[in-house]
Amino acid sequence: MSNAAVYDIEQIRSKFPILSRKVKGKDLVYFDNAATAQKPQQVIDALTSYYTGYNANIHRGLHTLADEATAAFEATRHAMRAFIGAAHAEEIIFTKGTTESINLVAQSWGAAFLKEGDEIIISSLEHHANIVPWQMIAETKGAKLRVIPIDDNGVLDMQAYKNMLNSKTKMVAVVHVSNALGVINPVEEIIHLAHAQGAHVLIDGAQSSVHLDIDVQSLDCEFFVFSGHKVYGPTGTGILYGKKSLLEAMPPYQGGGEMIKEVTFEKTTYNELPFKFEAGTPNIADFIALKSAIDFIKDTGKDSIRAHENLLLGYATEKLRAFKDVRIIGDVFEKVSVISFVVEGVHPQDLAILLDNQGIAVRTGHHCAQPLMQRLCIVGTTRISFAAYNTIQEIDVFMEALKKSLNMLR
Repeated sequence: MSNAAVYDIEQIRSKFPILSRKVKGKDLVYFDNAATAQKPQQVIDALTSYYTGYNANIHRGLHTLADEATAAFEATRHAMRAFIGAAHAEEIIFTKGTTESINLVAQSWGAAFLKEGDEIIISSLEHHANIVPWQMIAETKGAKLRVIPIDDNGVLDMQAYKNMLNSKTKMVAVVHVSNALGVINPVEEIIHLAHAQGAHVLIDGAQSSVHLDIDVQSLDCEFFVFSGHKVYGPTGTGILYGKKSLLEAMPPYQGGGEMIKEVTFEKTTYNELPFKFEAGTPNIADFIALKSAIDFIKDTGKDSIRAHENLLLGYATEKLRAFKDVRIIGDVFEKVSVISFVVEGVHPQDLAILLDNQGIAVRTGHHCAQPLMQRLCIVGTTRISFAAYNTIQEIDVFMEALKKSLNMLR
């Protein structure tokens, strides 16, 4: 039996309470999943359960509530280790999101190991979160930032990348899946080529972690980062995976409680992994609830979700191609369920307002990827993105709303 045949979309939708609400008097059609996914009831329940049942600070307490909170918090770390195939739970560092994870690596690893004249490679597809931190540390250390070019569909120029790599290359930091276009990068080849030159690799998995199977040991990347809110979990949760030996060699990113072993006014000794990088009281409730999000993905089946999303992607792509003056950006085979498009003579913002008036949530603009938009010579795009709970019927509603909106704008 095929994945599609056993995929009970109504049963899945029933898990997400927000999907029953109306916007502007219309049934909500939520196509902004690449920005953040909606949360299943089990995630919401986990938050409520913590605050009503065992709210306490973790790791340091000797009472029952502290023990229960610590166990639940650390259970998420173990779930995340399994989710991305890490070898050790202590290789999973909790942050507030992908952005903080990248900043942690740039500031800690970069401060310790970059020197003047070294080179960092990123790509033209990057989110600002994987551009600015590297610019900052490069300026501080006198290193050089180099950028892999792309073609008009957002596909990396791999020959140019090969030509860039040299003995000065110390870090390659690239997005796994473009948040703006949905294009999947050939990260296995990127990592292999970087390692041949002795460089480390950071993979931005903010978009890939929810759609693709991730095995960091198989990838052999030094770092992998993503955000909990894009995998059906709470906001304010992020994951930094790093190879244990490298994390142990890196200095702490922030100072404070938890990340220390002993403090005197003369000297401080730092805690072991992962606590060395987790200063202060963490976002306990949201990290506990994040495990419920991973449980939702596991119970539903990533393969089944991906097959359903690919069905939606193919259906919506064909429907959009039938529109006159609509051009899909990143119209390639290797992509996840994200469609970014422009309409000749129509500003994306105007289109988004008219769609919202019909109950449809989309994302417009540069998607925190201004250099990419400049390369493509466009002001921005309209982006629709699908999740486990979206339907063919919603796409039909969107297409009718798009038709109506474009008629009004022309």
